[in-house]
Amino acid sequence: MTRKHLLASVLLFTGAAFLATQAPVAEVSAQDAKAEKKAAFLKKLADRKKTEDDKARADAAAAKAAQAKPAVAAPKVTPKETRPLQALNPADIAKLIDREVDKKLSEAKIAPSSRSSDAEFLRRVSLDITGVIPSPEQVESFLNSSDSDKRAKLVDELLANSRYGTRLSDIWANQMIPLDSTIRYLTRDPLANWLADSFNDNKPWDRMAHDIISASGEQAKNGAVTYYMFNQGVDKMTDSVGKLFLGVQIQCAQCHNHPFTHWKQEEYWGLAQFFYNVNVVAQRNGKQTDIVPGVSETARANRKGNPLPESAKAVAAKFLGGEKPSLQAGKPYRPVLADWLCTAENPFFAKSMVNRVWAQYFGRGIVNPIDDLSDENEASHPELLQQLSSQFANGGFDVKNLIRAICMSDAYQRTSQPTPENKLDEVLYSHMAMKVMTPEQLYDSLSTVAGNFSDAGGRGKGMNGGPKAGANAARERFATYFMGSENPKATDYEHGIPQALRLMNSPRLSSPAAVSDLVSSKLTPEKAIEKLYLKTVSRRPTDAELKRLTDHVKAAAGDPKTPYSDILWALLNSSEFALNH
Repeated sequence: MTRKHLLASVLLFTGAAFLATQAPVAEVSAQDAKAEKKAAFLKKLADRKKTEDDKARADAAAAKAAQAKPAVAAPKVTPKETRPLQALNPADIAKLIDREVDKKLSEAKIAPSSRSSDAEFLRRVSLDITGVIPSPEQVESFLNSSDSDKRAKLVDELLANSRYGTRLSDIWANQMIPLDSTIRYLTRDPLANWLADSFNDNKPWDRMAHDIISASGEQAKNGAVTYYMFNQGVDKMTDSVGKLFLGVQIQCAQCHNHPFTHWKQEEYWGLAQFFYNVNVVAQRNGKQTDIVPGVSETARANRKGNPLPESAKAVAAKFLGGEKPSLQAGKPYRPVLADWLCTAENPFFAKSMVNRVWAQYFGRGIVNPIDDLSDENEASHPELLQQLSSQFANGGFDVKNLIRAICMSDAYQRTSQPTPENKLDEVLYSHMAMKVMTPEQLYDSLSTVAGNFSDAGGRGKGMNGGPKAGANAARERFATYFMGSENPKATDYEHGIPQALRLMNSPRLSSPAAVSDLVSSKLTPEKAIEKLYLKTVSRRPTDAELKRLTDHVKAAAGDPKTPYSDILWALLNSSEFALNH
């Protein structure tokens, strides 16, 4: 067995020990509870179906009477006119979060885990806000600081970092661009850049969503139109807007009434009417070099860029669960939809965003799945979701302040190490869930430690199968290679043997050149090993780890860089590095 293999076995054992302290997979009792919950849910559906039959005639009569009434004009409130009704105070919202979370824990008689260590909090919040691990200098400074307010100051610093916008851009671009898109010669960079700039500018979410939904113009001048260029088809546009901005899965109602919710087929196509006249111009092959990619909305759409499925129905445009607006022929329909959707009064809009942001930081939504807000899918903390949504909307849809409040709550700052009493809890936030690094987080963090990680992402095509070149080519190829399912759970580790081998066999991760500066600095083995830990897992080594690895360094012969490169390689391939805990 080589030195590297011996060292790997030692550190992988350490990684296993680390995992053993974290939340385990739910046991049989939890599975039984889920089965009982499913049975209760099915019974609830059956009871609901019975009552719906009794109401059918009354609904039909009401619908017939409504047709005789004049159409209701769309609300004239636009995001530019919206003003905060109440300033969002992060400290007060953090207390609200803890009050509601602690109330549920008390009702369940579950004691929460302790507060996270400074090292644990620093690494977690850095990955969550900026998508990359902190530098060793940042770690040392934070751990050595005695400032009682250092966690709040850290959150402010991270929110002011340009990587904050990049992190949210990664999340939203991946949700807005479907994996099965057939547009191979279209770049996502204009959308990614537009999102990053908007989030960094802290553009209010209602204005930002309004700009996306009503986006028109050339792609080179308005990156937001890229969203429609990757979602060509009335049904794709309807499904995506429903999930992203309303938080509802209405796609099953495209062909028939939804079997598990109250959404009807007519409501689906009422919402779809707002996208009927969208015209999309996009490059479809390498020979089309004279076109100007972009999106417009006219009285008659070109069905090549916005096809209709066979299930399409001709019905009046209708807000989801709302009224039928009056639409003027020849004028864009999407701004009318956006005016209704992107307001504090909309019953879906604020809740959908709050639930998404919460899931980003806690690993699961208050409502889970996050794009299934419905009466049939109960929230774990309904009062908390309602109050957070009201505060978010009344505070001017300020995303940064919402994140600031979440990060300053005791619930977010709990350790990920469960206690024997709360280890089976998966929904009440008694301890922080361990989240798997996204491909983008993993690439950026590896690059922070070992330099541009261009050799680990494979070659050839980027997202959606198209050719990829430019500054982000290596990062995008890496993200494609390490991508799991289309909507992976933040807590599910989906990487397989090919991905593990790609990292283990990467020349950059095992190159002695990666530790040249460390060796030339003439640090003692103890200090050099500490530096490697601070650089990779954002903490100092334990006494046992330090002794074991110091012995390894002192026993090594030949090139002094070799034992340190062994340690770095093992740390970068450990479970502790790959997880956000």
